[in-house]
Order: sequence, then C-alpha cells, then structure tokens
Amino acid sequence: MRQLIITGFILMGLIGCKKSEPSHKSHQKSTHDQPSGATVIVDQIHYSQEKHLKNIKQLTFGGDNAEAYWSFDGKSIVFQSNNKEWGLECDQIFTMPITQDLKIDSLPQMVSTGLGRTTCSYFLPGDTTIVYSSTHLGGKDCPPTPKKEDYDGKYVWPVYNTYDIFVADIDGKQLKQLTKEPGYDAEPTVSPKGDKIVFTSDRSGDLELYTMDIDGSNVKQVTHELGYDGGAFFSPDGERLIFRSSRPKTEKDIKEYKDLLAQGLVMPTNMELYICNIDGTELKKITDLGSANWAPFFHPSGQKIIFSSNHHKPKHDSFNLFMMDIDGNNLEQITWDGVFDAFPMFSPDGTKLIFSSNRNNQGTRDTNLFIADWVE
Repeated sequence: MRQLIITGFILMGLIGCKKSEPSHKSHQKSTHDQPSGATVIVDQIHYSQEKHLKNIKQLTFGGDNAEAYWSFDGKSIVFQSNNKEWGLECDQIFTMPITQDLKIDSLPQMVSTGLGRTTCSYFLPGDTTIVYSSTHLGGKDCPPTPKKEDYDGKYVWPVYNTYDIFVADIDGKQLKQLTKEPGYDAEPTVSPKGDKIVFTSDRSGDLELYTMDIDGSNVKQVTHELGYDGGAFFSPDGERLIFRSSRPKTEKDIKEYKDLLAQGLVMPTNMELYICNIDGTELKKITDLGSANWAPFFHPSGQKIIFSSNHHKPKHDSFNLFMMDIDGNNLEQITWDGVFDAFPMFSPDGTKLIFSSNRNNQGTRDTNLFIADWVE
C-alpha cells in the first residue's frame, strides 16, 4: 500500500508531471538537524553524507511522485500519479522510459483505466505488461480518504475492499483481472524469476501475504499471525520475501487493530521488517527499531536490504533510507535529508537506485523521483 501521511510527515506513492525544471542550486534554507548531524536544506538534491549515491538526477518536478519500479530490462519504470494538471483526482498508473540522459521528453503513458484509485504497480516478465491494484470495479470515483480528526488525531490507512489486482499492457489495454475474492487484494510485486506474484489480502479476515502464479492461479497463504503484513518484495533469487508488518501484542493494541480493520482501516505508525521463505517458513523479524520501518527492498547480493525508517528522529517526523544485513546487523544510514525518502529499488543490474523524496521541493509537499548511481 502506497499512501502514508503520518502526523507531520509524508509517505506517499504518487507521481507528478514534468513542470519547468527549477534550479538545482540550493536556496540555503537550512536548519541543523541535531539527531543526524546533517544540514537540512529543502532545495538540495545530494547531501555530503550520502556516500553510496553518485550522479543523482531528479526525474520529476512538481506534484506527488513515488513507488517507481524498474522493468526487467532496466529501461523503463512503472509508477502512479494523482497529478491534477493531468486531470487526475486520485492515483493512476503510468509507465515511462528511462533514457540515457534521463530526460523526460513527453507525458508518460497511462496504463490504468483512469477510474477509481490505483496503487502498487509492477512489470511482468517481458516488460510488455504490468500488474497493478485498482478500485475501479467498485466505482469510477475516488474512494473517500479517512480524516485524522475522526480518529482522535491518529493517522490511519484505508484498506479499500474494492481493491483487486489487474493486468494491463503498456498501451493501457486492460487484459485480465487476477483476483476476484471479496475484500482487499492489493500490493502485488513480481519475482525476479518471473514465475510468481506476492500480494496482501484480507480474505482470511486479517491482512496476510499470499503468493500466486503470474496468471492468478495457485494462490497460497504465506503469513498467518495477527497484524498487517504488506509491502512485500522477492529476493534476487526469488526464494525469499522481505515485508513490513504490524504485530499487535497487548490486549489494547489487538483491540485497536481489530476495531480499525473492521472499518477497513489500519494504523501504520509502528511497523517492523520480517523475512521468510516464499512458503512462509523460516519467518524472522529482522528489525526492532521502533516507530515505522517499511518499503524494504533486497540489495542485489541478496544479503542486505535497503528500507525507509523514521526510528532515528526524536519526533519521528521524517524518513531516511537505511541499509542492513538480512540478519539485522550493520545498520547504515544511506540518505540524509531532513524530510522524506522512501520506495528504494535497485535496477536489475544493481548499478542504480531509484527512490522517492521530498528534497528539492522549494518547501512544498511535492514528492519526486530521483535516480542515482549506486556506490558500494
């Protein structure tokens, strides 16, 4: 699931249109970020502490941009946008080629229907089709977004029961509906082996992970413990899964989780990362950092993960990217701005990293896409 706006910080998976490109020079609006030691400059692309990133390029300028995922050949990305300048009221799915000079010459190709709300898209093998989640069968309008004031000021996610998983081609022709169970079916990603899709569903009465073959057959439940399990990605060899989870333990937390889920809601402010085999065996919690740890993705070696977290901030009001070994050791901070970084994904050859960030947005809430060369 893409949307995350949690009290004062933004966790959104959207994408905006290309406006006239602002200057990449810093306007020097800076404050000292005591916990991290970084200088927070809103209008800056690269920070000196970001040693693993080189030649950072900004792909989008203006609007909300996030959840961009590479094609199998590393030549295109698929993403979502709610850019109002494109006439959109809520998120739709687009594809875009990544040219050598990273220049966007035209508007991206919409591949979803333009109806309802969409999220979580991913290329299928061959790079001519994509899988994505959409509510369009439940209605052509955007489903309502819950308001914090209705939940004692707490941020909650909607898990719309009209979400299903679909396949479309890169020209926008709708090809197939993969899930038809009542309730929430969303968050699909595809194995590098090209044989399976992992997704989140509440068909059991709880939000669990499932796998299916890429044609929608052979559905198998992966997780079974109470709590929201989602945002899963396969390891490079296709044998393991990394995902985020909230696992309520106290009576109070369990009641709150169940009460919200009965309303089609979850509260994502406390999540840790777990790893398991694709059949759910050898399940292991690999973070115990507190607050929200999410958007994990495997390093090309399969021995490390990169993810987004706000555990290091006293007020938990901004997110950076971190990397660690899959056993939870050797935690290292990767990005250092004072706003929001998430949705990291390595290119198939491991040479580049794409991620979403609120950096260089002139003090707005715009979230844009950035690509960098990866330095080991």
